[in-house]
Amino acid sequence: MKNFYKEYLNKDYKFDKLTFISILCLIIVVAGIFGFVYEFIFYYFNSGMKYFYYRGGNFLPWINIYAIGSLLIYFFNIKNRKKPLKIFISSILITGILEFIGGWLLYTLGDGFRCWDYNNEILNFGNIYGFVCLRSVLFFGISSLLLMYIIVPIIYYLASHMNKKVFIIIAITLCSIILLDEIYNLLIARLIDTPRASDIYKQLGFKYMEF
Repeated sequence: MKNFYKEYLNKDYKFDKLTFISILCLIIVVAGIFGFVYEFIFYYFNSGMKYFYYRGGNFLPWINIYAIGSLLIYFFNIKNRKKPLKIFISSILITGILEFIGGWLLYTLGDGFRCWDYNNEILNFGNIYGFVCLRSVLFFGISSLLLMYIIVPIIYYLASHMNKKVFIIIAITLCSIILLDEIYNLLIARLIDTPRASDIYKQLGFKYMEF
């Protein structure tokens, strides 16, 4: 694994199309779950360590904006993986822009709807209209290093050493389950008027913060 890590930093990988798609699928899965765990812990402290909140709009513990951000970080920085400072700074810019645009669009198109509001959160220094703050982008910058120097190397290692068909089946199956959950809660449940994850979890007594 140590030698492979050196290869990860120096080798010009040439994955076939289906393997590359599978790599992206695993980034989507892992990043979304990471985001859920982070917010689950953060909002516990934000509540004064009184309540745990279920975050996200899905049945499964996964939050979409973290997957989107991780893909952007990956594509912008995979060729810069020997330059951690450059990855850190560019990731702060990428995630800050993503949060601001995403938050502003939801607020504007959703008639004042907010999935997050840094005006009402702890450690919200550098807060810009509640859409982005310094604490959030610094955390995302640090998380980008975790992504590019731990998660992606492990995924590359699996892609290079596992049976190709097994790797592809596992990656695409996991991602498909996550995305079907997302599509159902985001679109299908609204169109056919069936219970969404938030409805069911609230009925079960969860303190639910919809994303």
